[in-house]
Amino acid sequence: MPSMAPGLPEPHVLNQIIISPSDTDYLDQLIPSIRDYSVGNRTPQLLQSLSRFASDKEAEIESICNTNHQEFVSSVNSLLRIREGTVSLTAEILDLNQSIQTSTERLAEQKKALVESRGHRQNIDETSRAIQDCLEVLRLANQVHDLLAKKNHYAALRALEELQDVHLKGVTQYKIAFMIQGSVPATQRAIAEAVMSDLNTWLYRIREMSQYLGEIALFHTDQRKSRLKERAAKIPYLENFNLNSAIELVADEDEEYDLLENEDLQVEFTPLFECLHIHQSLGQMDKFRIEYANTRRRQKDLLIPLSITLIDEDGASLHNLLEEMAGFAIVERATMKRVPDLRSSVDIDELWDSMCQAAVGVIAKALHEVDNAESILKIKNLIALFMQTMNTWNFPVRVFDEFLLKLFEKYAELLKRRFSDDFQEIVSTDDYMPMPIQTLEEYDKVLNVSWYTPDKPREEQTFPCILPFSRMYPLCCIDIRNFLNQFYFFANDEFAHPSVIDETLKEALDDLLSRKVCDTLVERLSSQYLGQIVQILINLEHFESACRELEVLLAAARSQNSTGTSIVLRATEKFRNNKKAAEKRIFEVVNSKIDDLIKTAEYEWMSLTPLRNQTLTRFLSNIMNSTLLGLPTEIKELIYFDALSHAANMILAQPLAPEVRHINPNGVSALAQDVEYLAQFVDSLNVPILRENLDELQQTVQLMQAENADEFYDISTRNKKYGRVDAMQGPVLLEKYAQYSGFYH
Repeated sequence: MPSMAPGLPEPHVLNQIIISPSDTDYLDQLIPSIRDYSVGNRTPQLLQSLSRFASDKEAEIESICNTNHQEFVSSVNSLLRIREGTVSLTAEILDLNQSIQTSTERLAEQKKALVESRGHRQNIDETSRAIQDCLEVLRLANQVHDLLAKKNHYAALRALEELQDVHLKGVTQYKIAFMIQGSVPATQRAIAEAVMSDLNTWLYRIREMSQYLGEIALFHTDQRKSRLKERAAKIPYLENFNLNSAIELVADEDEEYDLLENEDLQVEFTPLFECLHIHQSLGQMDKFRIEYANTRRRQKDLLIPLSITLIDEDGASLHNLLEEMAGFAIVERATMKRVPDLRSSVDIDELWDSMCQAAVGVIAKALHEVDNAESILKIKNLIALFMQTMNTWNFPVRVFDEFLLKLFEKYAELLKRRFSDDFQEIVSTDDYMPMPIQTLEEYDKVLNVSWYTPDKPREEQTFPCILPFSRMYPLCCIDIRNFLNQFYFFANDEFAHPSVIDETLKEALDDLLSRKVCDTLVERLSSQYLGQIVQILINLEHFESACRELEVLLAAARSQNSTGTSIVLRATEKFRNNKKAAEKRIFEVVNSKIDDLIKTAEYEWMSLTPLRNQTLTRFLSNIMNSTLLGLPTEIKELIYFDALSHAANMILAQPLAPEVRHINPNGVSALAQDVEYLAQFVDSLNVPILRENLDELQQTVQLMQAENADEFYDISTRNKKYGRVDAMQGPVLLEKYAQYSGFYH
């Protein structure tokens, strides 16, 4: 068989086509060859190969037929049939080839279109993704502003951070990323300004509620004080513990009260926390601390008014000031506990000290308006309650503690002024008469207020009765007790200077008793009314006794921190000394009266008839049985002694007067009668020592009445019978009596 021409199908391919058992297999073998040749545009070669193959086969068949005609004929017939089939098949192949070629071109066009469409789709997808990313960025950017508008500042900041840290990084190649990135600082500032605006609103509300918060705090402290007193009444041991002591805090645990979160008031710190978190996230904590501190400092300055009044009804102005201060400081302390990084204790203490200094300055300027001690005491009690409240929150109250000293000075001054006027009025309006008591009830009242121990037991006392002192004494005792009580009213609660009260009280009481009582009584000693002078002496005696009792009382009431264990009032010594002045004045008045009586006695030393004169005796009897009756025994005896001694001297001076030149027996008899009456009166007093005052007078009268007057010149006899008669005066009287005898003869 001739070899295949170049480009013709391989022999094994033609063999496979020829030997195919069926038409279907034939086509299965032929189609791939057609496809391969059509792709290379070699279909004519395929046809040529097939034709040549057919010609070869025909020649082979013809050769075979020549040898075997019959077989040839039949082979020809078969070959014709085959040729017919081949022609048909060739036509089909051509059609199929045309169809394949058309399909291939269309497929190529579609593939090209597909490639192009895939490129466009990829571009579209990339564009879509970019648009989606940009839209997400825009959505988040808008969400930030929406959250900001809704005041969700922290959520807005978180959204902004997410936008900046996540979403913007995916669109950095687009201009929108640059624009939004450029707007981030402005948005952060907007968030910071918005949250600060909300914080300022919160601070304003806090300032508005500060007074109410302070009011609740002061009320709660007052309630704790009441509970402490109730517990101390049941358990006296608790009286040793003050408010805010460990024992008091433990005992009051059952009454715990959240001042910032209760049914009356809720202080919400959420705006502060949000603002703090935002500034922390923005890295602006230092700036925030400074701005917050400045804001609170400005609020503190606005809290303290330029002036207040302390004389308004119920002290509302001072109440408002202290309540606002308490509320402001409590919020500061609560803020420090909740946010330690925001406010330090040093910052708060400096702000608190500044506020206290300013407040005390304002209160001190208004203090001159107050003109009564009760108002000062109310101010002090309110300040003490404020100090106790602030101690609960660990705020130092040194400034107010020092101010309480000034307040006490004012209080003591007003008390002293008021009681000075009271003492002055009591002493000046007294009747200086022994005090009459009508009933037992009145008697008990006087004894309860006075330092007086009666001679009789209460059960033996009859009414009406007379007390030795005048009304001024119990009235002054009442004022003294009130003065003491009102001074010690200031010493309770938070006043940490009891020794100052002790010393000031001693000085003030000493001054009042000395100047307003003792000096006024001494001034009235100039009176010529003996009864009034005697009553002053009696009152001085009782005031001296009262001062001694006061010394004991003040020593017992002194603070344990005070130095010394005893107290000495200058007034005690002054009353004692002026008792002597009163005694002296009584001597002067009594002696003056005796002088007047004796001067007006007008003894007729040369009377022709006997005379009687008991005026002096009646005077002495009257003053001793009435005027001097209320005096203490020792004073009364001293006055008796002095009065009798002076009377004796004055009586004796009468016949010794130079103008008396002669004395007759009737004159001596009149003198002897007065001396006898005087001696009888002295004997009635049952004070033997008083009789000695009359010895010289009696012996002188006896000498003048003696039958043998020469006995006087005998020393032994004179010492025995006339030992008290003055050796110089006796002869003078005897001479006047002897001259009368010579004159008469």
